[in-house]
Amino acid sequence: MFKVTPNPPDTDPASPYESLGSKKFHEAAERALNFYLNPAAIMNNTPRKPSTIYMVAPDVDHETLLVQTCENLASASVMASDIAALVDGPHRSTLLALQQVIMLGELAVNRMLDNFVPPK
Repeated sequence: MFKVTPNPPDTDPASPYESLGSKKFHEAAERALNFYLNPAAIMNNTPRKPSTIYMVAPDVDHETLLVQTCENLASASVMASDIAALVDGPHRSTLLALQQVIMLGELAVNRMLDNFVPPK
């Protein structure tokens, strides 16, 4: 059996931009490639819009924020210490190291509170 094939095979000479569908497809493909291969291009073109779901009220003063941060760090330090008491081995060492980092952050915030001069 003999099958006739053109030599070279016929190809569609149309440009990918001739129809609206193919242009949209090409643009979508470019966006996808940029997303995975060049994320900086997307980050530079897209303005950052912060989420407002968890937002600190803009009128809260600095001292209140520092006090709240200090209390949160103290709670996190106690939680890490309590969990470290329940585990053994390398996980315990990791949790104790995490607890120490949290405690150092708490100390830094406490020092900021000690040096804080409220505005008059």
